[in-house]
Amino acid sequence: MHYVGGGKANWSPNINLSDWSSHQTFHSGDWLFFGFDKNQYNVLEVNKTSYEKCIESDFIKNITRGGRDVFQLTEAKTYYFICGRGYCFNGMKVAIIVRDIEPSPAPAPHGNRSPAVPAASISHVITALLLLLLLIATSPVVYVDFL
Repeated sequence: MHYVGGGKANWSPNINLSDWSSHQTFHSGDWLFFGFDKNQYNVLEVNKTSYEKCIESDFIKNITRGGRDVFQLTEAKTYYFICGRGYCFNGMKVAIIVRDIEPSPAPAPHGNRSPAVPAASISHVITALLLLLLLIATSPVVYVDFL
């Protein structure tokens, strides 16, 4: 899980998101967490041209849901995200360069041992489960009285 901007509520102006992303390593399968005030900001996935020119009208996907939003990086490519409502022009945008996970070398055979599960696979499963728990724990609970 990568907290965009380095914190749980750092999708906001006055955060150097380009500097933050340049110090991160992203792999396919990783998750981004955008924390922000949903009444003030949004998160839009856009193409490179829209990123460079802060064009919000032709976005690929609006990932804004509740201000604690996640996005999975599913393939090795550069992803572009901006904030609309004029904030992109003030630097609220980030490019995320995603690399493929490098395959780990196969272990040398040692008798009848079963093959090891790559640590990267286990960490992605754990990350996905923790993300699910986070979303469940932070979702509002609605009680309905049928009487």
